[in-house]
Order: sequence, then C-alpha cells, then structure tokens
Amino acid sequence: MKILCIGRNYGEHAKELKNPLPPEPVVFLKPDSALLRNNDPFYLPDFANLFHHEVELVIKINRLGKNIEPQFAPRYYNELALGVDFTARDLQDELRGKGLPWEKCKAFDGSAVISSFVSIDDLPDLNNINFKLLVNGELRQKGNSKDMLFDVNQIIAHVSKYFTLKIGDLIYTGTPAGVGAVSIGDRLQGFIEDQCFFDFLVK
Repeated sequence: MKILCIGRNYGEHAKELKNPLPPEPVVFLKPDSALLRNNDPFYLPDFANLFHHEVELVIKINRLGKNIEPQFAPRYYNELALGVDFTARDLQDELRGKGLPWEKCKAFDGSAVISSFVSIDDLPDLNNINFKLLVNGELRQKGNSKDMLFDVNQIIAHVSKYFTLKIGDLIYTGTPAGVGAVSIGDRLQGFIEDQCFFDFLVK
C-alpha cells in the first residue's frame, strides 16, 4: 500500500505558511513505515528541532483504479479516518530553501498517525464534515471538509493520473490552519464531529 498526501488544500493553512494557493493538488508520498496506529505514542526524532502537527481527514481506497474521472471517484472509497501528518518544519524549511525534495521532513517513521476507519455512510455529507485537534485539552486546529480547495473526488481524479490506486491505499486530504509544534508530554486528541478518533502522547 502507499500513502498519498495533499498539501496546501485549505486556503488559511497555505496563508499561515506564506504559501501561494496551488492551481492543482500538491502531492507527496509517505512509505508504509510512516504509519502510526492504535494510539501508539509519537516519539520525537532527533534529526530536527521543530515538529508540527497537521490533522487531516484520510480516505481509504477500496478498488483498483487509474485515470478516474471525478464523477466516478465515489466508487473507489467508502471509509474515512482521521490522521496526523507530522512535519519536521525546520528541516522542511531547510530542504525547500535548497530546492530539495520533502521526504526527510514528511515521510519519516511514525509521521502518519491513523485512526480506525468508519463507513462514510455513518457520517454527514462528505463535503461538510467537521474535525478538530486538541493538544493538552486545548483546541489547536478546527476544519470542515467544505473548505478544501480540492474535494475528495477531485483529489482522486488528479492523483490517479499519475499513480495506479490500489486497495488499501490511503489519501491524506490536507490540513486546516492552526498547525503548531508538539513537545514531549503533549496529549493529542482528534475528533470527527463529536467522536474521538485518536488519543495519544508525544514522548
């Protein structure tokens, strides 16, 4: 399986990082070794000094597909989860400044937190889902899928031009504004609507 991630998919987040709004989805990948499941703790790596949380809705692909048209994209998923895309922000700034790829700051082990999945049928309209991240009980990020620059079907259509989608592939759909640093001892809790989907510690 592979993990496809979409960057700058919420306008306010792009602004907070002083990035221009993208004309098409910004795509990067993580390996399966990046997954952090079952509320396991996130251990701060020692290769950077500033790690940011980015809470995101995550779609799981349920059938093989290539060059999928947006109107047919709903056939390719039926489950959703909540995740965190951890980013080594100081390392990212360094790599971007040199014009180098992002993998070291985005795709490291444990950088892709994933909750359990639920059926999309059990949730409100896919284009109107509220989600949020609490850090030590305080609200850090709050988003709604209606604010995505590119919705799930547009994302699937775009990425399937370049990558054959396979059963079990994950798509992290982007983060809203409010990203910030995590420290040892922090407790991160993620919610879709009023249901808690993950609850883990930083160590």
